[in-house]
Amino acid sequence: MRAVGIILAGGYNRNMRELTLKRATAAMPVAGSYRAIDFALSSMSNSHIQKVAVITQDNLMSLNEHLNSSKWWDFGRKQGGLFVMAPYRIADNGDWYRGTADSMYQNINFLKNSHEPYVIIASGDGIYKLDYDKVLEYHISKKSDLTVVCKKMDVMNEYDRYGYVQYDEDGRITDFIEKPSEAVEGDVSCGIYVLRRRHLIDLLEECAARGKTDFVRDILIRHKSDRNMYAYSMDSYWSNIGTVDAYFRTNMDFLKPEVREFFFREYPDIHTKVDDNPPAKYNPGASMKNSLAASGCIINGSVENSVLFKKVYVGSNCVIKNSIILNDVYIGDNSVIENCIVESHGTINANSKYYSDINDIKVIVEKNERYNKWK
Repeated sequence: MRAVGIILAGGYNRNMRELTLKRATAAMPVAGSYRAIDFALSSMSNSHIQKVAVITQDNLMSLNEHLNSSKWWDFGRKQGGLFVMAPYRIADNGDWYRGTADSMYQNINFLKNSHEPYVIIASGDGIYKLDYDKVLEYHISKKSDLTVVCKKMDVMNEYDRYGYVQYDEDGRITDFIEKPSEAVEGDVSCGIYVLRRRHLIDLLEECAARGKTDFVRDILIRHKSDRNMYAYSMDSYWSNIGTVDAYFRTNMDFLKPEVREFFFREYPDIHTKVDDNPPAKYNPGASMKNSLAASGCIINGSVENSVLFKKVYVGSNCVIKNSIILNDVYIGDNSVIENCIVESHGTINANSKYYSDINDIKVIVEKNERYNKWK
């Protein structure tokens, strides 16, 4: 393959509130059976990229457990492979990663020891399918120094979350505005970049020499006028799960038939680590409407417009509406949950009631005793 991959997996994200207290953003469960990082990893595997580095900083346990075997994404090769890179101490450096550019610079030997001419850099919190080969062909045809994947989106209420790309009729980038304080025109940057490996090494070394640490602010924006940069417009589904509300909306999108068709029925597939759980079980009296239930679920109550992740138990006479129930949650009898996200491994006592406004999603973290103790 002509490119190596780098996935910036992040760590704790204050905009995700309780959801990233114990897991990296890229390890967030998505669509019942997947993790956020699966979408970038699958796009790289499906594009025949054989060597991928996942760079992350904190809350590593869940992500490491998910990536403990590279076989699920077909990276178990003699040449190439999957590399998880966390901060580590050496004689002349004991710093944590201070930014995206610094995280790549501290692992610059990965780039120097590779032989592929190009690098694909992707964020680990994007939900999409993308043929990186097409992006690379576009990059080469334009003789671009750096190509940014972007998408036209209506994000008027969340303009301060994104970077915006402005470009001319030929696709050449004329301006890049990162997380503006007021709405601006332009396509949203998807956090996916293509450039030559040697060029990236030079940019990272120059950035480190200036004491700078951020890839977008200190490399992309700094060089937008003196480098030949192009925008590649993406025309398929893309979402970023960087806030609680965005995470909720993204999972709800998978209840739409056209989104499920795109991700789960159209080639190529999205790959993930497979657990040996039994199929979801619906007991007499259970009701499911426009919902997803992953393997290992046992459902006795009513579930509507909701996503249930692996090994969720829904008790008798429960009502679950417009909610996301993460892995291994026990919901006691006669409980009601509406417009909420229930954190994984939680236990909701019988007769509990949880409601929130659809525009202000509540995250429920309950660690009650699941089983009665012997007296």
